[in-house]
Amino acid sequence: MTQGESIIRFEEVSFEFGHNKPILTEVDFSIRRGAKMTIMGQNGAGKSTMFQLITGALKPESGNIHVAPRLTIALARQVISRDQLDLTVREFFEQCFSEKQYDIDPQIDTVLEVVNLHAPHDRIIRSFSGGQQARLLLASALIQDSDVLLLDEPTNNLDTAGIAHLRQFLIDCKKTCLVISHDAEFLNAFTQGVLYLDLHTRKIEQYQGNYFNVVEQITARIEKENSANARLAKQAIEKKEKANFFAMKGGRLRLLAKRMREDAQEMEESQVDVRKEDKTIRPFTIPAQTGLIGDVVTLSSVGVIKNHKSTQKKVKIALQKNRHLLLTGPNGIGKSTLLEALASGKAKGAVIAPDVTIGYYRQDFSTLNFEDTVFESLQSVAQGLDNQEIRSVAASFLIGSDAIFTKIGSLSEGQKGLVAFVRLVLQRPGLLILDEPTNHINFRHIPVIAAALDKYQGAMILVSHVPSFVSQIRIDETLDLAA
Repeated sequence: MTQGESIIRFEEVSFEFGHNKPILTEVDFSIRRGAKMTIMGQNGAGKSTMFQLITGALKPESGNIHVAPRLTIALARQVISRDQLDLTVREFFEQCFSEKQYDIDPQIDTVLEVVNLHAPHDRIIRSFSGGQQARLLLASALIQDSDVLLLDEPTNNLDTAGIAHLRQFLIDCKKTCLVISHDAEFLNAFTQGVLYLDLHTRKIEQYQGNYFNVVEQITARIEKENSANARLAKQAIEKKEKANFFAMKGGRLRLLAKRMREDAQEMEESQVDVRKEDKTIRPFTIPAQTGLIGDVVTLSSVGVIKNHKSTQKKVKIALQKNRHLLLTGPNGIGKSTLLEALASGKAKGAVIAPDVTIGYYRQDFSTLNFEDTVFESLQSVAQGLDNQEIRSVAASFLIGSDAIFTKIGSLSEGQKGLVAFVRLVLQRPGLLILDEPTNHINFRHIPVIAAALDKYQGAMILVSHVPSFVSQIRIDETLDLAA
């Protein structure tokens, strides 16, 4: 096959999950060999679903997906599935192949070197940090040496060094790459075009150019559509007013009035639907627990992981209400482990004041029961709110009637993140523990979330590898676990 030829083509492809949940409607686009494309769209629009259609894991309701003969495709998912967490590194990579690999250890070493991760092959996957698991997911795609790489949110949980390493890899990579990510700076470094999935029309628009240029094109198009809508709406009102005037005159003028009403209706029907995926969650507040007095949490020592072994590091930190702590350090040093121990009350060297309500945002959403519906999950933490008030708070996070009775496990990762934030609002915590809260979240929502955390008046401990996000939040103290 030659460079630049079409290797994947969607032809009038439609797909829906169950009844009344259409994702794609008669979609057409093509991917050329060697292209590096971004898939862009709102949380829940169906970006990850597109990857499953490309790999053949899902089949379209109608239309055809043409894949070039003998084309091989590897997918790096957003998260390691729960049934793989107790595998060893070797077993995890063995599952990437349909046939037994007799020389797998050298292959594992090669791909781990590429993703800049050093790990014993008999180590259990569950014991790795979120950032290390992100590197393992990428390595699981690379080890297959496929023609096409599909990367679903590959920067999630990666530290700054990890993101820089991955960015350079993609710049140098000669393979066809399709990437889903909400990291604009990362995407702009290598993107040559964008597949834009419109949540409202369920169509895909294909754009050429780097990521920032495409975002400008889409923004300009939306402004043009909105201006055209405003002009047509004004003309339609004028036509109706004239029609009403002529209709009252009677005689032949009634026919003219009828034609004017028809013209007005045509103008109204010509208006383009405003893109719903460009909505942003409403500004919100996470209310702090009342009655907080003195130290909410004190730390005299914290667990740190070095060379795959845990040790205690002496510190001296006391957080009262309205104090924000940023926890930093490279992937694998134990940040998520420390947050989990704090949230469960099992952290050595930590004392949390009695009766403090803890709001815990986990990067893997394991605090959510995936069998609960969204409404059941929210109802379980709502304090004295009736059903309508719960649904109103959810709606402000773009969780409407179409999603409120959906099981958590059926939501996209981005939608799970929004549900987790709704729960924090309803919980009214005194201690807020946040582990990578921007993972999977649409970039339009991030400034709104940052503003809410900045104003939070309880005690807060935050882990985030996104400097542009952290810079928008008041941080009173920083603890670097690597120092």
